[in-house]
Amino acid sequence: MRAVIVRDPDAGVGGLSLTDMPYPHAAENDVIVQVHAAGFTPGELDWPATWTDRAGRERTPSVPGHEVSGVVTKLGYGTTGLTVGQRVFGLTDWARNGSLAEYVAVEARNLAPLPVDVDHTVAAALPISGLTSWQGLFDHARLLTGQTVLIHGVAGGVGSIAVQLAREAGARVIGTGRAADRSTALGLGVNVFLDLQADHLEDVGEVDVVFDVIGGEILDRSAALVRPGGTLVTIAAPPTVRPKDGRALFFVVEPDRAQLTDLAQRLRDGRLKPVVGAVRPLSEAPSAFAPDRRTPGKTIIRVVEG
Repeated sequence: MRAVIVRDPDAGVGGLSLTDMPYPHAAENDVIVQVHAAGFTPGELDWPATWTDRAGRERTPSVPGHEVSGVVTKLGYGTTGLTVGQRVFGLTDWARNGSLAEYVAVEARNLAPLPVDVDHTVAAALPISGLTSWQGLFDHARLLTGQTVLIHGVAGGVGSIAVQLAREAGARVIGTGRAADRSTALGLGVNVFLDLQADHLEDVGEVDVVFDVIGGEILDRSAALVRPGGTLVTIAAPPTVRPKDGRALFFVVEPDRAQLTDLAQRLRDGRLKPVVGAVRPLSEAPSAFAPDRRTPGKTIIRVVEG
């Protein structure tokens, strides 16, 4: 099969290449998925799990990409809950070969059924952004109807989904970004947009929840905005500054079939719309990682046409 691989941690984006690899093996409780569309995170070449397995042993060549939408072609021993020929989407394991390939082995519990009327390219844009947003807002921050949430990076993959989920939950949403993101943010439904380059962050006042995807100075300054009893949640880095009378936490997204199923239903109902940017073939996946090839929305790699 064809796959995008990396061999050298020091080579960066220039070390990505498209090559032939053996078909993956379906371990116990795995399925083999024929990849129709895949998503990736530009920074994942810097993740330790890209280069080592769960036991910390080096693994190269490594296949990046951890969002997948496709069709089940084989079941591993003991696998239940999915069937051959079924459309699925979800997350591949961080410490195993990923989705930028024609086939990938995935633990069945990491996947959810994909309705026939949801396009694979749209589904591949949802697993990381959708699950991260859901878990950050509701599992960790415990966002409630009527509360106010400040979402940083509101026009990005995670931020755009978080806005839609928070608004449907009945929360008031303040979104931040660059000036060019204003129209996108307002279109997503933010109540207030803040330009981080021109406006004063402290002008937003107190909020119940801060959901951060940026880190650094913005994360540190946001702690003071959390009202007593509120929560600061970040996926950027463990917070070093904490709210005076609130919680601060860092988390890494986890697979969840029930949450994926709910997100898929929202897609079908038109209540959730991932911001899909460029859709490119597998042969162009290596260049899609390049910093100078960024496009609005999430870049998706289409592996199977049609």
